[in-house]
Amino acid sequence: MKTRKPYSAAVLATFSLLLFSCKTQQTVQTSQPENQPEVVETQIPKEDKETEVDTTIPAEVSPEELPKKVEVEEEILKSEPPIDVAEFRAAWIATVANINWPSRSGLSTAQQQSEAIKLLDFLANHNYNAVIFQVRPQADALYQSDIESWSYYITGQQGKAPQPFYDPLTFWINEAHKRGMELHVWLNPYRAYHTTGGEISEASVVKENPEMVVKLQNGMYWMDPARKDVQDRTAAVVEDLVQRYDVDGIHFDDYFYPYDSYNGGKDFPDDQSWNSYKAEGGKLSRGDWRRKNVDDFIERVAKLVKKEKDFVKFGISPFGIWRPGYPQSIAGYDQYEKLYADAKKWLNEGWVDYLTPQLYWKTDQTPQSFPVLLNWWEEENTKNRHVWPGINAGLIEEEGYENELFNQILITRGMLAKDPGAVLWNLKALMNDKEAEKALAENYFRKPALVPPSPWMDNKAPKSPEVSTNLDGNTLRISWEHPSENDVFRWVLYFQYEGSKWDFKILNNDQLSELKTTLSYLVGEKKVKLSKIGITAVDRTGNQSDFKEIILE
Repeated sequence: MKTRKPYSAAVLATFSLLLFSCKTQQTVQTSQPENQPEVVETQIPKEDKETEVDTTIPAEVSPEELPKKVEVEEEILKSEPPIDVAEFRAAWIATVANINWPSRSGLSTAQQQSEAIKLLDFLANHNYNAVIFQVRPQADALYQSDIESWSYYITGQQGKAPQPFYDPLTFWINEAHKRGMELHVWLNPYRAYHTTGGEISEASVVKENPEMVVKLQNGMYWMDPARKDVQDRTAAVVEDLVQRYDVDGIHFDDYFYPYDSYNGGKDFPDDQSWNSYKAEGGKLSRGDWRRKNVDDFIERVAKLVKKEKDFVKFGISPFGIWRPGYPQSIAGYDQYEKLYADAKKWLNEGWVDYLTPQLYWKTDQTPQSFPVLLNWWEEENTKNRHVWPGINAGLIEEEGYENELFNQILITRGMLAKDPGAVLWNLKALMNDKEAEKALAENYFRKPALVPPSPWMDNKAPKSPEVSTNLDGNTLRISWEHPSENDVFRWVLYFQYEGSKWDFKILNNDQLSELKTTLSYLVGEKKVKLSKIGITAVDRTGNQSDFKEIILE
């Protein structure tokens, strides 16, 4: 279990250096940041890549220089692997308004799948390990559902299935898992219609169940969070998704009661349900009543998910500020009072498995400073859940802030050292910036990573595999057996060459025809020998088996 602690001197020093490396800009934002998820020349710091020898280059050797076989000198069972390889690395894939996928509605099945593969390959090639895929942008479905209609953003007509028929969610899950990535489904719990959603069809909840929805001044329709039938509908959608699909997580964003700007600054039009509540003897203030409506639903979903599948995570990405003045230097939009979302309570109560506050501001933007807010949220993490911030990759597009994304990744690793992770918004900005893309791949996400474990969900690690080796020329063939292969999501091969640090490879089941892999026995010009190996089994919730260090003769 991780332990929380305040800034260390090293983290504060790093923060200070980063602060002065960025152009000062302290504009107070009093409304929500742009590009919600639906919605200076400094040397880029690099990960330490120093090694005594390049272990990726096999040595040129003659048969006489190789032993006839490699013996195991000793096996040492240890509870922990030699290095920590866990960090949550995720990206949102927004389908509303065709922000990320598909690029427009009405594409053919082949075009949709090709675009999906391009996005997933980008993430896999940059060593992400999770995808947060929007499947319910406006009380609709990007999957086959008996509860809600096919999404307009797929075919250009709500209620119309893709042709030739396929299930986009099944496709995304299968392709993500092939690449060793988790797939979390992202739902908007209350939005009924978005202004980019085309003509409101007969299949829309707006026409099928008009009693559930209210119209906002900006043209959107919103389901009333106070209504039991609204809560039941969204809960049924969650239950259906967890039951029928092999998802790794259920994810809500920051859209609970809508931003007041959507209704021209006017209050949310829920007089009917509010008056009914008072007529039944309700005593809460209107704000507390609205927050209780959302709180009760969040708690309900948290229990529902675990009842169906205990390995499925429940995560929420709320607006990044809980309330102005928390902590004292923070100013801006008040989600507690405006969105009626008490995200601090959800974290304090342990209802979420991970919280991803949308910290889309710059490090040096004092009223909404990224590290100040991140530290506050982590201090509220009294139940030791995951706090993985949402980071705005679009900041790299702003002059003077080209390195802001990378600085924030490093700050996150320093402040969340026991449980690092982040979710990136605005994937399009990264894919369009080849220099930033290269820096991310070569430096910050240079090596793959495991999703960190969630011990409150499951703290039972799988058994250790039984490993055997066979020398074939200069190739050490490594194979293993495991009593419960179907319970293993990934494998980690750890290895060490003489005089070098431990290194590792993460192996995905779908990429192994059998439980086998290889390493060069001798590497580099100096013909350095492979000295130690070990393999761990990793389950769906990130638990690793005990590590058996195998010392080669």
